[in-house]
Amino acid sequence: MDRQLLLGQTLAFTADPFADGPAAARHSARGAVLLDGGQIAEVGEADALRAAHPDVPVTDHGQGLILPGFVDAHMHYPQTGIVASWGKRLIDWLNGYTFPEEMKLADPAYAAEVAERTLDLAIAHGTTTLLSYCTIHPASVEAFFTAAEARGMRVAAGRTCMDRDTAPEGLRDTAQSAYDESKALLETWHGRGRATYAITPRFSPTSTEAQLEALGALWAEHPDCLMQTHLSEQTDEIDWVLGMYPDCEDYLATYEKHGLIGERAVFGHAIHLTERERARLVETGAGLAHCPTSNTFIGSGLFDLAGLQAAGARIGLATDTGGGSNFSMLRTMGAAYEIAQLRGTALHPSQLLWLATEGSARLLHQEGIGRLAPGAEADLIVLDLASTPAIAQRATRAGDIWEALFPTIMMGDDRAVAATYVAGRRLKG
Repeated sequence: MDRQLLLGQTLAFTADPFADGPAAARHSARGAVLLDGGQIAEVGEADALRAAHPDVPVTDHGQGLILPGFVDAHMHYPQTGIVASWGKRLIDWLNGYTFPEEMKLADPAYAAEVAERTLDLAIAHGTTTLLSYCTIHPASVEAFFTAAEARGMRVAAGRTCMDRDTAPEGLRDTAQSAYDESKALLETWHGRGRATYAITPRFSPTSTEAQLEALGALWAEHPDCLMQTHLSEQTDEIDWVLGMYPDCEDYLATYEKHGLIGERAVFGHAIHLTERERARLVETGAGLAHCPTSNTFIGSGLFDLAGLQAAGARIGLATDTGGGSNFSMLRTMGAAYEIAQLRGTALHPSQLLWLATEGSARLLHQEGIGRLAPGAEADLIVLDLASTPAIAQRATRAGDIWEALFPTIMMGDDRAVAATYVAGRRLKG
């Protein structure tokens, strides 16, 4: 439908709740969203919008809460099949699960199968945009963007580059092939429909300086692309990096040296940062993807969300599938709350929701998503705030929208997502 009117509860942010608190959000117990040609045309009260648009088809979601679709700022679609695998530390997990699975995506048919499954799972869980790593195989990138294009999804992704012998032979490239194949994929997909290309060195331990230099040069030639990589996930990883780069004072310096830092950079994890690294990340406007389920599942550490927010860092939220143990951004919000509690901060539901929507969208430099506002793209979800008996009995005691929403953040899963709309098309529910 070109024009349609969705009715339900609505919750929209007018400011950043980390700065303005819960008052940054506007809630309507009986609101409406007018969609027109894949965009949000109006947001307001149900009675007023129905009266103003009497001929527009109506979908009434009752007490369902209409929100922007979730934005996952760091994940690995090739690892969908190995999510929630038992493991020890990061390096063990990579060698035991990740690298063997990623080799399978050399088969274009298998890559397409995994891409389709990943995006279907994302939609089922209310995630409408993902920033994903692919594998070194160009077909894996083609598969992801093709599957997203078929669904009309706004996504970002890139060919993962690794040329050190720390990666297995079946997943190694060269500095030149990384540059050439990334450039060819970039020229095909970047800006095509709703696709954004992300230049993707996996991380410094799997790339030589020559490869990092080549990818830094490619990014300089195409500065409107994203650049994604990993940073300071585990302490033994940091020791590993510093042993490989003895002339660099810290982990971040291995990227800085080759031009791989800037406001369109998205660094996953960033748990164990030095004071210099924190200052440089803030100074350059680089984005940090907080991956709480992964950070606990693999035993990496506790991200300093409050401290980095106070310093002015740009932060979004991410599942880190399959290092992360769940496809759900609701569960990811719940884990972010728990980690913040362990660090002495009680995050408000408004802050958690903002991180999973507009906060992550800002990391991806996508102003058109993550917002419930006129002019935004119509990527929306509808949450059932009583999706299970346990959640329902708690929600009946709620005194306001935040008390009603918080049990779904802490206990909800794909059953809580009653509907998912992508560019105005209803793909779930």
